Amino acid sequence: MAHKDYVARGRGKKAAPPPPPKRSLPWLRIIVTLSLVAGFIVFLWSIKGTSPDSPETEVVTKVAPPKEDALPDMPEEEWEFIKSLPEYTVEVEVEEQAKSTKRYLMQCGSFKVGSQAEELKAKIAFQGLEAQVRKSEGSSWYRVILGPYESKRKAETDRHQLQKSKINGCQIWNWNL
Repeated sequence: MAHKDYVARGRGKKAAPPPPPKRSLPWLRIIVTLSLVAGFIVFLWSIKGTSPDSPETEVVTKVAPPKEDALPDMPEEEWEFIKSLPEYTVEVEVEEQAKSTKRYLMQCGSFKVGSQAEELKAKIAFQGLEAQVRKSEGSSWYRVILGPYESKRKAETDRHQLQKSKINGCQIWNWNL
């Protein structure tokens, strides 16, 4: 059995590809295009001057030059509300809202270790808010709370301030301590 050595085998000359066939001009397309263009030109020539507004059929009339005082004087504007507005008064009955007796607190953390609670309290203090660390009764959990707040809106404002400084997870609850 003879082994064929494909690497040592001589590289034969490859036959050159045949030249591309010569194209003839697309006479049919040229003739159709020229006939369409010629037909369009004839069409435009035939409708030339048939417009009712064409200058050939327009009747020219002379117009007298305008007089200098052709426009009437502009009338003065009278605004009635300028005179009558100061005379009006509006009376509105506003009921006083009863102040809510609810008070709110915000809890920002609950930790098993007191030092973690003190660390969070220090972070909150850097934001200009005062927090308290309270040990829960009956267990060894340390809660970090803020408050009391007279309105929930004030508590929400402080919570947004803490969220901007990456202190998340604060909850607002009714004050029950």
